[in-house]
Amino acid sequence: MAKKYIDVMDTTFRDGFQSVFGGRVLMDDFFPAVEAAKDAGITHFEFGGGARFQSLFFYLQENAFEMMDKFRDIVGPDANLQTLARGINTVMLDTGSRELIDLHAKMFAKHGTTTIRNFDALNDVQNLEYSAECIKKYGLNHEVVVTLMDLPPGCTGAHDVAFYEKTLRGILDSGIPYDSICFKDASGTSSPQKVYETIQMARKLVGDESHIRLHTHETAGVSVACYLAALEAGADGIDLAASPVSGGTSQPDILTMLHAVKGKNYDLGGLEIDKILKYQEVLNDQLKDYFIPPEATQVSPLIPFSPMPGGALTANTQMMRDNGTLDKFPEVIKAMREVVEKGGYGTSVTPVSQFYWQQAYANVMFGPWKQIAPGYGKMVLGYFGKTPVEPDAEIVALAAEKLKLEPTKENPLDIADRDDKKKVSVWKQRLEIEGIETSEENIFIAAACDEKGIAFLKGDSPLNVRKNDETTQGENNSMSNATGNYTVVVDGQKFNVSIAEGNADIQVTPAAAASNEATPAPVASNGEGTDVSAAVNGAVWKILVKVGDKVEQDQQIMILEAMKMEIDINAPVAGTVTSILVGQNDAVDEGQTLAVIG
Repeated sequence: MAKKYIDVMDTTFRDGFQSVFGGRVLMDDFFPAVEAAKDAGITHFEFGGGARFQSLFFYLQENAFEMMDKFRDIVGPDANLQTLARGINTVMLDTGSRELIDLHAKMFAKHGTTTIRNFDALNDVQNLEYSAECIKKYGLNHEVVVTLMDLPPGCTGAHDVAFYEKTLRGILDSGIPYDSICFKDASGTSSPQKVYETIQMARKLVGDESHIRLHTHETAGVSVACYLAALEAGADGIDLAASPVSGGTSQPDILTMLHAVKGKNYDLGGLEIDKILKYQEVLNDQLKDYFIPPEATQVSPLIPFSPMPGGALTANTQMMRDNGTLDKFPEVIKAMREVVEKGGYGTSVTPVSQFYWQQAYANVMFGPWKQIAPGYGKMVLGYFGKTPVEPDAEIVALAAEKLKLEPTKENPLDIADRDDKKKVSVWKQRLEIEGIETSEENIFIAAACDEKGIAFLKGDSPLNVRKNDETTQGENNSMSNATGNYTVVVDGQKFNVSIAEGNADIQVTPAAAASNEATPAPVASNGEGTDVSAAVNGAVWKILVKVGDKVEQDQQIMILEAMKMEIDINAPVAGTVTSILVGQNDAVDEGQTLAVIG
């Protein structure tokens, strides 16, 4: 009897890169490996979407649409190229308007996509309906998703087989059009038995004709067992990656899974060991200069207590390295349990996983519930849809107080449609003001990436790639090869310094003289008054007051950006702002004086 054919999607170039490198891999450094993967017989790739959309604009000075076009050229017209979308968030961290969700599907269809895997982190079926409609409108395959995880020990109320059956029935009853069904466990914390029972339940509900697949990560150490359980229960497809971006925080390795099914009645994509070995040799050579964080290669038995997705874990630890707070990582993981429990059990996958992380980070750095991370607060207040269970009432009240928002049960799309920053016309006008071509691609880039998207389109975005050699570029690498504009302090006096390679002229000017409206000139403190200090390492995002303003105690005067979250800086005393010692976008250290109140 012929073995059952199992469709294998190679996640190397999307989830693999995200889970190991935080998505920061330059296209010319991996395209030869794509060619090798094609030669190895792989025809189904995850090639974009998710965090691999924004990261190209934020860190790589690359256009994600251009990358997708080139990827399609390499693999040919018949390959199934898949992207990841977050329902009403698409490839953003915030809810998109209906016209942005439509534009997302239109642009991804235009740039080589075959299939969009579409999930909602809250398993709120309403959040999948419009995005599914748009995906099908533009002729794409729609892979609808139920998101999985295990709850921290002692927690109950969601994320069991009955909950997943309720979610799947909701999808079926809603009439959402789909071409396949994926059960997605971004944290890899579901137990093999629960996976088996969930896939078995789904097969009974949808019959033998529907394509069912499982996606998981090795982070908690049970991914291979979960894949075997899924196959035994009737799954038709699984996701695998190639070394060195397999295992650990990523998907199981292709070779490992080929070994695991020896003697079983499964044909994994028609793949052959010798050809995969050649592919992995090319990939290893192409990525040999990239820094692989140690935690990306490890299995963590603590993950089920958090749970932290593989695709977010290394991105967060890398940011902690940048911010000098990596020593706090175990505390943040420990703090996530309470955050998950009180937040209503949304699945720990982007963007909810980032909300969990930000709130846990805030609880560790500032004290439990002293600050509410904006994303977390909006989630418990209902602005992203309905959480699986009701969030903790005290946390909801605290979020309402801190964010000055009322709880809502309104459809998030209706809220987004009223937001001017989510209107195509507004972003088109912004591009016109900046003198940037108003193509649909550029409009979506700007809307999805906000000011960082504008910076990219103007040619002002940074290059931040972590490599092991001396050519590494990034925010926190050695200055030996750095070029650009920097602020330095000499004997307490700030200067703006332009640095260039070779014998180029170096321009040095007092910082005050180089200031402009967008970046207020630092004003020297006279040594009197009360210092306002930075609570964490980060960057100045907004300055809400000016010298001479009268402020009340606890009034918000600045906002820092750290770990993709906004950190409120409040006045410790009432008084008058006598000095502002930083400018917008300045990098600041924990404890650094930002302003003085007299």
